[in-house]
Amino acid sequence: MTASTPSSTRTPRTPRTPSPRAQNSAIVTAAFGQNLVYATVSTFLLFYLVEMIGLSTGAIAVVTIVLTAARIIDAIADPFVGSLVDLTRTRWGKFRPFILFSAAPVAVLTVLIFAVPDIDETGQLLYFAVCYLIWGLVYAACDVPLWGLIGSAFPEQNTRARVIGNVRAVGAVAIGLSTLGTPALAAALSFAPAPTPEGWTRAIALIAVAGMGIFLLAFFVPRERVSTADPTSFAELFRALFRNKPLLLVLLGSVLGFGRSIVQAGGAVFVVVAYGSSDNFTLVGGAIIAGIILASIATPFTMKRFSGRTLILVSSFAGAALYVALYVVGFENLVLLILLIFATGLSLGVFLVAQTTMIADAVDHAERTSGVRNDGISFATLTFVTKVMSAFSVMAFGIVVVIAGYQKGVEVTAEMQNIVFIGITLVPAVSCLLSAIPFWRYRLDTSSRSTS
Repeated sequence: MTASTPSSTRTPRTPRTPSPRAQNSAIVTAAFGQNLVYATVSTFLLFYLVEMIGLSTGAIAVVTIVLTAARIIDAIADPFVGSLVDLTRTRWGKFRPFILFSAAPVAVLTVLIFAVPDIDETGQLLYFAVCYLIWGLVYAACDVPLWGLIGSAFPEQNTRARVIGNVRAVGAVAIGLSTLGTPALAAALSFAPAPTPEGWTRAIALIAVAGMGIFLLAFFVPRERVSTADPTSFAELFRALFRNKPLLLVLLGSVLGFGRSIVQAGGAVFVVVAYGSSDNFTLVGGAIIAGIILASIATPFTMKRFSGRTLILVSSFAGAALYVALYVVGFENLVLLILLIFATGLSLGVFLVAQTTMIADAVDHAERTSGVRNDGISFATLTFVTKVMSAFSVMAFGIVVVIAGYQKGVEVTAEMQNIVFIGITLVPAVSCLLSAIPFWRYRLDTSSRSTS
């Protein structure tokens, strides 16, 4: 009989680190689930409130204010969430606990904002405002850590760029599936000849549970870089952030480029105004999404030859030209409209990948120059600018809808159509040109990888 090995001499078992491919697959799949939920909210929230709930023009103006204010509040909260992440130390790391404990609340609140009760309009606005504000704050607790986890799990720059490209690509796929599938799912779950508010609530519930369930893969599979440094203070984290000039320039350029998000924020409403129904939104939404997917996959390879700054500038000028061409062509020619929308999607896909990679490079730059590795708060700035861009795009399009005088059931005039069309063409064109100015000034020092 063989004697057992004394416990004092046994080699302790350490958890096996998943392979880079497994971590990549888990993060990309988790990002797909998260993006499915976010894309559904971003794309159909205004449509749900206008077409399903039937809010008046005055109420739409209030909703526009609420959406803008809530997203700005969320954006301001993101750096604080990021700093809280940076100060967190657990056996799971600093990012993964937030991913674990935020998934269920995000799913529940997503359902609630698409379940506006059948009460008086003032009560509906109050209900929506409270639920949406809480949703945004809770969503930050799942979004900020995911981007920080990418920077931590993939320190090698080329690998990280590919992961970011994959995440952006599946994000566009999620937008596509949401755009194409959510209206059909809502119609099927309405159990009526036409879609109903209740059908939309059921569809959103299914999407929210599935999406956030998939999101949990980001907790179970990836591993973070182990940090042995003592937690720093809030003040030190924010000082390092505001000393990072390259990062600040990326943030400013991104915010000024808010117009790139207007098609997603108002596309569904525009299609109803322009064509009398939402049927063509499948074609319009599918065109921009196809462009984003293609560009997201190709851009990491392109960045081996061209800097992120160069690609951002090209996408800004090209985007401005495309949006002007879109206005000149008009919406009557649906084929040309779709082709140009696809091209704007290519421009947007390049922008999203290059922007995220430039932020990651700026984080590395800050670590080399200041000695502070503040992944959480730095990547929180990515979600910050995403929300500010979304807020400004919703605000801009909401103002356009109010100026046009559109609401459900109103007689649509040619002037009304033209005003709404300007909102998704010329406004983004100006925004693209403005965003190029800060990116033109973006530089990293010679000790970092060249991005200039």
